[in-house]
Amino acid sequence: MTEASTDRHWKRARRYLADGNLDAAQACLESVLARDPNDAEAHLRLSDIAWQHDRVRDSARHALEAARLVEVEAEKLVMVAEALLRAGEVVATRALLAHPLLARTRSIPALLHMAGQRSALNENAEALALSERAIAAGARGPEMHFQRGVHLLFNNRMGEAETELRECVRLDPRLGRAWQELSRLRKQTDTDNHLQALQQALAGVAPGSYEHASIEFARYKELEDLGRYDEAWQALARGNALMYARHRHDPAFTERLFAELARTCTAEFLRPVAANIDGAQPIFIIGMPRSGTTLLDRMLGNHSQVAAAGELDDFARQMRWCADHCSTLDDTVIARLPGFDFAELGRRYLEQTRWRAAAKPHYTDKLPRNWMVAGLIAKALPGARLLHLVRDPMDVCFSNFRALFADAFAHIYDLDALASHYRVYRRTMAHWHAVLPGRILDVPYADLVRDPDATLRKVLAFCGLDWEPGCADITRNRSAVSTLSAAQVREPVHSRFIDAWRRYEEQLAPLARALAE
Repeated sequence: MTEASTDRHWKRARRYLADGNLDAAQACLESVLARDPNDAEAHLRLSDIAWQHDRVRDSARHALEAARLVEVEAEKLVMVAEALLRAGEVVATRALLAHPLLARTRSIPALLHMAGQRSALNENAEALALSERAIAAGARGPEMHFQRGVHLLFNNRMGEAETELRECVRLDPRLGRAWQELSRLRKQTDTDNHLQALQQALAGVAPGSYEHASIEFARYKELEDLGRYDEAWQALARGNALMYARHRHDPAFTERLFAELARTCTAEFLRPVAANIDGAQPIFIIGMPRSGTTLLDRMLGNHSQVAAAGELDDFARQMRWCADHCSTLDDTVIARLPGFDFAELGRRYLEQTRWRAAAKPHYTDKLPRNWMVAGLIAKALPGARLLHLVRDPMDVCFSNFRALFADAFAHIYDLDALASHYRVYRRTMAHWHAVLPGRILDVPYADLVRDPDATLRKVLAFCGLDWEPGCADITRNRSAVSTLSAAQVREPVHSRFIDAWRRYEEQLAPLARALAE
């Protein structure tokens, strides 16, 4: 194939990509690689096409080739890093982000992309440093202030975070996300709150938008702080209704999916693989969102033998690789579970996460929604410990209803859907306990906040760790945290949120009835 022929194939490939004709573009790019197997751009484009065609392993293979061959160009390097991260190749992503050119670049798009990638890796100090490099390179505007404010919040620089977020809403009062973060930073008072500004912001925001919902959630938080509970509930109900309308959610589908998962995952099916358990081992912290997982993670992070890694998506990424499918849990994944190589699933997970242990024998993985796949974790990782936070049904459901998780969880924005999801969660956890006796330790949230030392002793014993005084003092832990609890977990342990739902007992009566069914 001549150079002119290669150019023709590239021109056709770009035209096909612009038209959305991925099959034809793939054929052209494969012709390019037939002449030059070291064309990094062709590998990168083929990685994107493979992902859109639901071929995760091909996407990973081409991304790894692109990383090996990519030319020295900052924007191209970060595009390859994005493809690697998407396909679950975390170690290769970090290696590429450490490229000397990226340490010097002043490309604002590259710096902002890298900040997002480091944030996705839970490397919050690095994400903040990259956002500050972008500002030094000339990045401006309300979105830049918002991003830096969030990174400052995660890194426990609360005063600076508030300054950035205030500047953000000064420049663009319609950014509800920034108002919401401001409302969460501290308890509002009669003389120091944002309610008037929030009311004015509502007039300029696009009706039904995410920013509209964010402002309603911010108003709820501030009205509740002031004890104006009727008005607070009205704002909360509006915010949730706006968010639920953004989704097409089918609770019956969720119930059917998890029933099929339980039928597939029998005790015999979940018999652990014979795996090498030498080296650092993960401690999974699972449960409903807002059940206390971050609190327990902070306590364990105080132990000399545990590195707190925070919320990791790595088990889901490696499930997608093993299933060769872009979703973590759906009918296709469940149908393919019998063909999984669970030893390889465990090996890949450890390969992509053990760097987080930082020479310690244990590290946490506290992604709450891993309750969905707890049985698969136990099978693939015989050396892992699983801790399940259990919180009062009304408390945990209300805590979800009053949170804003963007578009991650449709079910939390409707009380009936939330109750249905909670019932699925409890049935699934009961199934994991039945087929995996002794593999999962239930940790009651109420016990953790009322008697943290005694509860933590049981947790450490289950994990095979010695008791160390002071672990329950979360104010000792100054490390970054990137969850909704980022401000809360800077305070000493308290039980203020137990029975918080009772302020709205009348409005939440339908939820109580649904949970009791």
